Amino acid sequence: MSTPFDAESYISLRSFKRDGGAVDTPVWVAPLDGTLVVFTLRTSFKVKRIRRNPRVQVAACGMFGAVTGPWRDGTCRLVEDAAHEARAYAALEAKYGWQMQLGTLMRRLFGGIEKRAILEITLDV
Repeated sequence: MSTPFDAESYISLRSFKRDGGAVDTPVWVAPLDGTLVVFTLRTSFKVKRIRRNPRVQVAACGMFGAVTGPWRDGTCRLVEDAAHEARAYAALEAKYGWQMQLGTLMRRLFGGIEKRAILEITLDV
């Protein structure tokens, strides 16, 4: 099962503040079992917004967030299962290769690997 974003290098992940305002963040993305997975810091505001309101929108974008495609609605959740989290990291490493591995190595060397979290996005039909 694939998604329209499987081949994209970046997507803009739009989450919503309490007042309904949108916050867009460019993130790496990988497909996993018909969903999209991204990683972020567990303490990021995006995680706080998604815990409060799982409704999100995603669109293809460039490295700096310039949107290059249409927005799609979906829901997002923080992955809490260690096995599923490991599969998500494997999907990201398979897609981004040495770049993902270098980022992981730097986090391990300088601390903070435990601060990472996986978000799983399910697109609406």
